[in-house]
Amino acid sequence: MLNFRQSSDYVPGVGLTTVLGVHVTVLDSLMQNAESDIDLLRKLDSQGDDFAVPRDVEFMLRCPSAEKADLAADFINDYQFGVAATQESDGEHQVVVVVNMPIQQHAILSVSGFMVCIGELFGLECDGWGCIVQKQHP
Repeated sequence: MLNFRQSSDYVPGVGLTTVLGVHVTVLDSLMQNAESDIDLLRKLDSQGDDFAVPRDVEFMLRCPSAEKADLAADFINDYQFGVAATQESDGEHQVVVVVNMPIQQHAILSVSGFMVCIGELFGLECDGWGCIVQKQHP
């Protein structure tokens, strides 16, 4: 658990807005996301996944509108952070980002955290990631 020193922006009882210049909502999102990622890694490990084997990992961003979905997908594709495509399901707009990568903890938490940051920048909800279990072949 992270411990923060109080900054001049901290007002007890009013709500913490920034700590050391970083918006706390972003930090909270990153920490919650990391916990979820580690839970998923534990589940995949129990299924015999070899985290070092590269595979397509799909990240889901939920969007309030088609315009925001298009904007985020264009940003991701323009800078080649992954291969992003928009989709709509039951009136809900989404961006699915595919990144081919191994899923060792340091790698997946970094990319997943980056997707959280993209979500924060564009007003989207990062809804996690998924992949197919990869087992090492002898």
